[in-house]
Amino acid sequence: MKKTLLAAVAVAALSLSVQAQAAPIVLTFEGIGDHNPVGNFYASQGVVFSSDTLALVDQDAGGSGNIANEPSGSTVMFFLNSNNAILDFAAGFTTGFSFFYSSAFQASVSVWDGLNGTGNQLGTLNLDAQHDSNCSGDPNGQYCNWTPVGVNFNGTAKSINFGGTANYVVFDDITFGSATPGVVPEPGTWALMIGGFGMAGAALRSRRRALTA
Repeated sequence: MKKTLLAAVAVAALSLSVQAQAAPIVLTFEGIGDHNPVGNFYASQGVVFSSDTLALVDQDAGGSGNIANEPSGSTVMFFLNSNNAILDFAAGFTTGFSFFYSSAFQASVSVWDGLNGTGNQLGTLNLDAQHDSNCSGDPNGQYCNWTPVGVNFNGTAKSINFGGTANYVVFDDITFGSATPGVVPEPGTWALMIGGFGMAGAALRSRRRALTA
């Protein structure tokens, strides 16, 4: 019985560790003011954007964005200059990359293993022109169709080149470490794991008391 309980605790610890390591990083852009630079806002997470990267807040939330049905919150991101549309992640990320987008024309985004869009290209995401197609829900805002796109790749990526998307493409929930955007561990999952630790520990203590009584 004791060995079984110890094994259960070990499995729970391993599962929690794997979940913590695998948890993707998701950038929602909430908290950045309308038309304010994104720049170093996510520097604490190792992510830096080029100087022509701006946040855009939905008009319904007091901003100037011609957007609707945002995947999360009321703030999204766009680039002003197609020649300066870079995201750098110096520490690197693996497995996958994804985001939601709304676009007025066809474009593409590329993933690279060097900083500033250099080195080897690891993956490409193609964007269709779909910004106002089949929209429902929030009636205000032309950019109202948000499509999830993602790519898996081998290697370690250190930058993203969004060149060619300036002014007519908006992004939300940029996600590192997953080919599905916006994926984060659910609070219930963490609670379940922590609860499992507690129950396993309590059972082990009860077993010990029974053996020594």
